[in-house]
Parts: sequence; structure tokens; C-alpha cells
Amino acid sequence: MASSIFNAPCTVPAVKGKNYFGLKPAVNNDLRFDVGKTTSIIGCPKRVFTVRASEKKDGPLKKLGLNDAECEAAVAAGNVPEAPPVPPRPAAPAGTPAVPSLPLSRRPRRNRKSPAMRASFQETSISPANFVYPLFIHEGEEDTPIGAMPGCYRLGWRHGLVEEVAKARDVGVNSIVLFPKVPDALKSPTGDEAYNDNGLVPRAIRLLKDKYPDLVIYTDVALDPYSSDGHDGIVREDGVIMNDETVYQLCKQAVSQARAGADVVSPSDMMDGRIGAIRKALDAEGFQHVSIMSYTAKYASSFYGPFREALESNPRFGDKKTYQMNPANYREALVEAHEDESEGADILLVKPGLPYLDIIRLLRDKSPLPIAAYQVSGEYSMIKAGGVLKMIDEERVMMESLTCLRRAGADIILTYFALQAARCLCGEKRIFVREHVKSTCGALIDELIYVFME
Repeated sequence: MASSIFNAPCTVPAVKGKNYFGLKPAVNNDLRFDVGKTTSIIGCPKRVFTVRASEKKDGPLKKLGLNDAECEAAVAAGNVPEAPPVPPRPAAPAGTPAVPSLPLSRRPRRNRKSPAMRASFQETSISPANFVYPLFIHEGEEDTPIGAMPGCYRLGWRHGLVEEVAKARDVGVNSIVLFPKVPDALKSPTGDEAYNDNGLVPRAIRLLKDKYPDLVIYTDVALDPYSSDGHDGIVREDGVIMNDETVYQLCKQAVSQARAGADVVSPSDMMDGRIGAIRKALDAEGFQHVSIMSYTAKYASSFYGPFREALESNPRFGDKKTYQMNPANYREALVEAHEDESEGADILLVKPGLPYLDIIRLLRDKSPLPIAAYQVSGEYSMIKAGGVLKMIDEERVMMESLTCLRRAGADIILTYFALQAARCLCGEKRIFVREHVKSTCGALIDELIYVFME
């Protein structure tokens, strides 16, 4: 179930044994707040706050038994009911200069003065439905920790993978993307293992779809996990990455993944023309319903290091700069986006995420297609490291970074924080619901709410 960020619980703070409705009086102590119960609504007693503006401290405020007309007549005759006094203006600290008020017609801080108002005017929301959870899988039965990515594992495809997906679904994350750690013995210069129908990824897809038919499975379409050279394409003897020959292999890989049950195939290779070729290949095999998420603006970034350790897919020589984009380029992203749109892409992805917020916004403003952002391994590991060293508040930085990607225009976010962030969001929702129901139905059902929400 999707949820949104709740920046402020809708509760009235308790102050030393008393419940205050509105502002706590700063000086006067002759206000009293009594809690009474009215008739139940749908079997639930409603908690009502009544204000007593008298010096008498004991006994509830009794109704006078007047009807509406009598109450109105009394007020019209000048017999106005007693109410609390206007609270005094809070005093400034000693030494505060006395200055005239600035002649401002607009003060933006007015809309930020309380948690409730800040929540009311929040422009960007985020929920577990916005997350795609990248998962590393391998042939082993045990889950192997990834040193450069604290909290991440190479999951055994038969056990650990299924368990991790179950955890994610429990908190509303129902989209995953699979990345395989392929045995070296199966790697080759042409990456033929990529389209083996009984390979690691197709097997994992079939297993997950058998257990969770409604799970949305994204796949990675690229040769680097399967290549003995570690590149996203076939390498010629002079070191050149062969474009059209690679696209031919990618088409077979995408069809194999679709045949296994993939919902979205995601070409991450950055070869020219591969979106159109893959779309044609999928349609020819009857997979018109399978979507294509194109890695449209994938930069030759230094933020990918931990990922390559996870899959042991570092290039055996050279770099990936002849096919991945130059981090210095901005307008080039429009060229790639235009080509991918025209060739039939369903989703456009920007990778990495936070260092390229301007590119996310650029594509959001220029394209009607959904925009995805990949918060890559380097971004994840930096936040984790900062949290371990107590240099930052890991959870707050995590949520801020994800919100920033949404604010820039990302509809979905591929993030290794998906499970952790979703648990955080669901925790905030539990608090909000629990306190809201308490304020309506009374503290007697608090334990019931707790059990239900947990």
C-alpha cells in the first residue's frame, strides 16, 4: 500500500499532565481544559475538549440546556458566554532592539510557522510506490554481504531473493530490478549467457512471478555482467565497442527476459538505436505489453564503483566513455531523449540521480513520458558511510535525498534505500493514524490500534 510523507502528526501536545487545545497560556493560570465524552460514533466514544475560563478548578462545565434560538437570543441581548482571554504577546529576550516593522506585503514565513501548515503546503510527496528496489542475485544459496554497500547483499535467488521481496512488499514496495552476478565460467566476449532462457535472471523471474504474480519486475538489458571483457557491448580487437552487433545481442536478451515474465526491460548499455530494435523484437515475439525503460541519460560517472564490486563487472581494460555520456554535457541529454521517445521508449531514466538533478528536471520539462532516476551505489554508500561515522543523520539525509529526486521531476526512483525508506514512511503513517484515531475514539483503544498497525 502506498503512503505519503507526513511531516507533522495531527496531535495536541501533552504538557505536564494537562491537555492543551491551541496555545498554552503563558501567564494566566485560570484556564482549565476538561476532557469529557459524548455519545459514540460508529461504536467509538468521541473525545471532546471543552474550555473553562473561570477560576474554579473543579467540576465539569455543565450545559445550560438552551436550544439554538435561546442561545442566539442571549448573545443578541449582550449576554455573551465567557471564553478564555486573548493570550499575551510573548516577550522578546532582553537586549532585543526595538525596530519598526518592515513594510512587507508578503511574508513567506507565515506559511511555514507550524508543522501543520508546513504539511498543508508541501509541494512534493513520496511513497513506497515511487520506489524500484535494485536487488543483486547470484547462484549461491547463502546471502553474501557487499563490502562497499553496507546493508546490501548478493542474494541467493531461491531463498534470499524471495525473502527480501516479501519484506519489500510488506511495506508497499512492489517493484524490483534484478542484477545478476554471473559465474566467470559463463562469461564470453559476446555475452551469449545474457539470452539463455534458463539463465540466472530468467529463472529468478519465473520463481518470483510464480510466488508474487502482481510483482512488477524490471530487468537490466546489457552485456557487462555476461562479458568476459566487462563492457556493455562486444569489443573489437582494437578496443572499439561494436554498436550494431551489440544491439543484436541485446534484442535476444530482452526477448528472453520478456519470455520469463519481465514487466519492464531496461536497456542500460547506451548503444545507438537499441530502443527501436528492442521494441521491434519484442513486438515480433508477441510481447507488445512489455514496457521499455531506457537508460536515456546514463553518464560515465565515478559513482558506480560499489555496484561494479557487487557484480564483479569492472571493465578488463579502458573505460566506458565511448558509449556513456560525458558528465559535463547537458544538451546532449535532449538528443538521447528525443531518439528514445521516437523509437518507442515508455520510461526515460537518468543515472546517477542527485548529481544530475538538472538533467532530471530538463527531461521532465521536455518530455511527456514518465521520468525515472537511479540513486546509484556511490550515492547510497556515501550516505551510509556518513551515518556510520555519525557525521550526518542517515535517515534524515536518506529521506531528503529521495525527496529531492522527486522534486526534480522523477516519477520513480531506483534506490538501494527502498526497503529502509519505505519502512520509515510506513512508520510515520502508523504514528499519524494511531494519533488521529486516538483523538477521535479515545485512549482506551490505543492498544488495539497498535496491534492493528503493527
